[in-house]
Amino acid sequence: MESPNHTNLDPSIFFLLGIPGLEQFHPWLSLPVCCLGTATVVGNITILVVVATEPALHKPVYLFLCMLSTIDLAASFSTVPKLLAVLWCGAGHISAPACLAQMFFIHAFCMMESTVLLAMAFDRYVAICHPLRYATILNHAIIARLGVVAVARGSLLMLPCPFLLGRLSFCQSHVIPHTYCEHMAVVKLACGDTRPNRIYGLAAALLVIGVDLFCIGLSYALIARAVLRLSSHEARAKALGTCGSHVCVILISYTPALFSFFTHRFGHRVPRHVHILLANVYLLFPPALNPVVYGVKTKEIRERVVRAFRRGRGAGTKPPK
Repeated sequence: MESPNHTNLDPSIFFLLGIPGLEQFHPWLSLPVCCLGTATVVGNITILVVVATEPALHKPVYLFLCMLSTIDLAASFSTVPKLLAVLWCGAGHISAPACLAQMFFIHAFCMMESTVLLAMAFDRYVAICHPLRYATILNHAIIARLGVVAVARGSLLMLPCPFLLGRLSFCQSHVIPHTYCEHMAVVKLACGDTRPNRIYGLAAALLVIGVDLFCIGLSYALIARAVLRLSSHEARAKALGTCGSHVCVILISYTPALFSFFTHRFGHRVPRHVHILLANVYLLFPPALNPVVYGVKTKEIRERVVRAFRRGRGAGTKPPK
């Protein structure tokens, strides 16, 4: 395992320590990380391939799901390789530009994902409350624009953070007690006035999480009101059933994010390794579980995945002529 001691001599190099206090468990912790990373790649690529090859799935809800899968794959590739290197062999050295780039992409992808989840809530609202106008409101041009908005919003909100960090000097330790270059973990190492960094980081997080959760909650309040007005119990059950996958994904995505955010900001008595574990749960679990949720709860995707698996299995067992 590499030693971080000499990194203090080179101001352009940081060292990711991993999970302080749990160093002896790093090899064991790498096993679930590897499994979750593999599940993320396999699950999300499966979703992309199934939707791309099935014209019947070229609908707004599945196009938004493809956006979510693409973002999850990108976020995983920006985190998991270095995380495994840190846990497996202590290869925590990372250059300052690479650290700032990783920080930018991780947080930007998280903001993009939140925007896509908000767009998916809007999709469910239109589908249930305005079904006759669904195809008109959510046509392919509008969906493409929403995708551009998600990318632009995440990128622009995170863009100032690397520049705000770049103006600071790191005259003390260059050892980051974390598994990746998390914004506040890097800010705490800096000398000088870090208030602009802290204020902007908090404002950006509240702007994304607060606004998106409020709008998602408002969408589902309007959906609930529309569903309760339906006279048929079967119609109510069917309408709510179409929201099940999205609600599960929201809970999977926002619950660890909120726990990580509040324990980091206000849980000063929470042990450091708990902070870091929560931050990793926030990054690793949603991308791995989102395809599973949609694959299990969405009939169209489930049937086509099973059909493709049976077709491939049949082709593999077909006797030669």
